[in-house]
Amino acid sequence: MTFFETLKITQGEIQNLSLHNKRLNHTIKENFGVDANIDLSKHVQQEDYGLRRCKVIYGKSIKEIQFFPLIPRIFQSFKVLEADIVYNFKNVDREDITSLFNQKGTCDDIIMIKDGLVTDTSIANIAMYDGLKWITPKSPLLKGTFRESMLEKQLLLEKDVKIKDIKNVTRFALMNALIGFYEVKRVKFIF
Repeated sequence: MTFFETLKITQGEIQNLSLHNKRLNHTIKENFGVDANIDLSKHVQQEDYGLRRCKVIYGKSIKEIQFFPLIPRIFQSFKVLEADIVYNFKNVDREDITSLFNQKGTCDDIIMIKDGLVTDTSIANIAMYDGLKWITPKSPLLKGTFRESMLEKQLLLEKDVKIKDIKNVTRFALMNALIGFYEVKRVKFIF
């Protein structure tokens, strides 16, 4: 089994480092039974190149570190699909997600529904504004590090989100380590 972490590096500094370390070490413990105590800051050495994306590939230990420019994507339309998959660890094998993503048609991404509940997109956790506060699905497929940081700061409320809840959404956001909290303008859902 091979897993990965996607890091945002700004001016040579890893963003949300403690949460990435926590998830990486938890993944190793749960999948290999090893207490690794890996600190990514000791392995990811990057000069100040401004804004970069870093992919850390690992198993029981770190296997490879790759750096890429951070190129933002535009999201406005989402195909809503049933997804009977398990993706609770950030596994390199994303075949199930890729298969669903390939069904998006002309949409920019997908929103996955599992057991009647809204989960995630193919690359990000989601949030919806209910008129008073931002809500994030209680049962995402993958608990992202940026989502965790927003929950820790009490900027999001976890709640079960059903398909009917997204049909009338007026404010919708994506969030992950690279894009932060990205409110989608003129969002469109295809059911």
